[in-house]
Amino acid sequence: MEPVRTCVGCRARAPRSTLLRVVAVDSTLVPDEKASMPGRGAWVHETYECVDAAVRRRAFVRALRVPGPLNTQTFEKRLNGYGNKVNGSK
Repeated sequence: MEPVRTCVGCRARAPRSTLLRVVAVDSTLVPDEKASMPGRGAWVHETYECVDAAVRRRAFVRALRVPGPLNTQTFEKRLNGYGNKVNGSK
């Protein structure tokens, strides 16, 4: 049986393989593709809706227990680039 995690964006429970783990490195949100980076992690669906909801609600800050705001620009650019590659849009 596969482990289940909760998405910090939509708060839905899902299998670990369908979610992306993110960690905070020097107040910057970084995707952890292999889910092996040290430290506290948060899990989120790789969709714009879930990431946007998590950023708006400050869910990443709470889940990762970091003081102050997180820089999410790099993570959001990566997510947008991933969507373009999958959908083939420009």
